[in-house]
Amino acid sequence: MKIAVITFLVFAVFSANVSAGERVPVVVGQKDKCPVCGMFVQKYPDWTCQVVFKDGSYAVFDGAKDMFKYLLDLKRYNPARKATDVDSVYVTDYYGLRPIDGYTAQYVIGSDVYGPMGHELIPFAKSPEASGFMKDHKGKAILKFHDVTAERLKGLD
Repeated sequence: MKIAVITFLVFAVFSANVSAGERVPVVVGQKDKCPVCGMFVQKYPDWTCQVVFKDGSYAVFDGAKDMFKYLLDLKRYNPARKATDVDSVYVTDYYGLRPIDGYTAQYVIGSDVYGPMGHELIPFAKSPEASGFMKDHKGKAILKFHDVTAERLKGLD
């Protein structure tokens, strides 16, 4: 019973204030691995990102960099899927530490803050926070979802 209550509370927290697609964020399990690097994602809750498909299945990541690698090369990482199968994308807001809509998030690139896989795109829900972070942490640019390309990601590896 205690585990069920804790699971419900975690789900409720992750479900609050989200608006991407029809699907809500999933609760990352102990055995969930990043399909790009193979790391166990639950170990890095401050960096968790996820793609939720229309059928309710999902992929979770230990950072936005790997999530974008996955989405930009879906044929390689999940050949059974197409971009049109994606319902929702969630990233963890750097300061708020809560899931936010990955499509509307802003991403600071080139900062001196590292994620579990090194250089990372740092997600923010609000423009002033992204701008302040960029200034404080020597970021190079603020990108919107559609501005992230495979070429930009190469500079992070």
